[in-house]
Amino acid sequence: MARECYFLGKKTTTGRSIARRGKAKYLGGVGIKTTGVTKRKFKANVQKVRAVIDGKVCRVRVSTKALRMGLVVKPPKRNYKPAEQAAS
Repeated sequence: MARECYFLGKKTTTGRSIARRGKAKYLGGVGIKTTGVTKRKFKANVQKVRAVIDGKVCRVRVSTKALRMGLVVKPPKRNYKPAEQAAS
């Protein structure tokens, strides 16, 4: 299953991590040098939640932004009580 938001479509994106060394010129150094560039991933903060979709309760992967925006309709709380056991 892909790490993708059901409502917003947010998913993992790629980028670069830049390693630098040195001291900035304005701080009295000779400048910052790039020593390496590596690939990295920006992963979406996706949670598995129970939501009501088309009148049915199902589990979907949803980004936390969609949760905060109120796009997810949560199912009502169950009021379940176990049946009393028959006296023997």
